[in-house]
Amino acid sequence: MSAAHTPSGLVRIEAEALLALAERLEGPMAADFERAVERVLGCGQARGRVVVTGMGKSGIVAQKIAATLSSTGSPALFLHPAEAVHGDLGMITDGDLVIALSASGETEEILRLLATIQRMAIGLISFVGDPRSTLAAASDVTLDCSVPAEACGLGLAPTASTTAMLALGDALAIAVSLRKGFRAEDFAALHPGGKLGKRLATVRQLMHTGEAIPRVQPETPMKDVIYEMSRKKLGMTTVEREGRLAGIVSDGDLRRLLERDGPECLRKTAGDVMNATPKTIGAGEMSVRALHTMEEKKITSLIVVDPEQRIEGVIHLHDLWGTELI
Repeated sequence: MSAAHTPSGLVRIEAEALLALAERLEGPMAADFERAVERVLGCGQARGRVVVTGMGKSGIVAQKIAATLSSTGSPALFLHPAEAVHGDLGMITDGDLVIALSASGETEEILRLLATIQRMAIGLISFVGDPRSTLAAASDVTLDCSVPAEACGLGLAPTASTTAMLALGDALAIAVSLRKGFRAEDFAALHPGGKLGKRLATVRQLMHTGEAIPRVQPETPMKDVIYEMSRKKLGMTTVEREGRLAGIVSDGDLRRLLERDGPECLRKTAGDVMNATPKTIGAGEMSVRALHTMEEKKITSLIVVDPEQRIEGVIHLHDLWGTELI
């Protein structure tokens, strides 16, 4: 096995293809890439969709690019070029934009779509390995995905070329999302399930509310404070005065009180021992921020309050562990 065809050598071939692509994006292809970004942005403003198409391995990459565009705020779909000429062309409507992937730029199934795309006056961006190809000539914007060599030992199977297309699609999707001002909250709204959705959940989605919130008054005796903490099982209780947060009593507060006063501690009230300046958070904050605050302050819970300091909930460290945030 030659050095070029060892596993590390094959990976280096693909890495070199990406470096060559990066150099083009920083140089001769920079203006074309910016035009592609503007086209995708314009499509979104016209409430159109990005239709990504490709055949074979390029088609698989096209599906991923469509998915990435959609998940970063640019509605997109994949169109199989062979199925398109048998009726699926109806998926393309006024205001849409087509991105076509073809290493050769001469893929027959894609070339058969060009007349319809032109007749409908649909914008066309191409990712091609040959900027002089038929597809490139028919495109409004051509992005060069040529590679020095494929990683395949025969130089035939699409490997480095599809890697370059994939990276270029990612770059386009992220560049568009940044120009749109796409936020973590927007991403969370599009990813309600799985680990990503949990990571991007808001405090409101995870906090304990209603009867699950431990509550006592400043005048509540310590034995009743302990009972409320044990009953609600959050290792703390809020102290409420006239409907607003007055303080917090935690397990740690109780341990320190017992060490200092012994049995006499039971003569005290919640108001005598509470922390009057507990850490709080808003219900609309991201759960990741709640986790970082707890880790930084070395605490296990945060009181969720509204702008008037009314108690809305409690979020506990265990709630965040359960969302695989750490």
